[in-house]
Amino acid sequence: MSIQVTRKDQKEANENIIRRFNRKVLQSGVLSEAKASMRFSKPISKTERRKKAIVRNERKAEKTLKMRLGIR
Repeated sequence: MSIQVTRKDQKEANENIIRRFNRKVLQSGVLSEAKASMRFSKPISKTERRKKAIVRNERKAEKTLKMRLGIR
């Protein structure tokens, strides 16, 4: 989907053209769709989630052990 903005006449200022373009972009919803697609991430499989949880728990246990021993 392309958005085109043309000059109304030769005397129209560049700022007005940019303002009209920005308004059309906002009204068309192209920007919101692009931002939404940037935030989308594929769902993680069950096995990957389990593996990450195991690693996370191991790190947490190691951290608490170091805290108890007074080691950084």
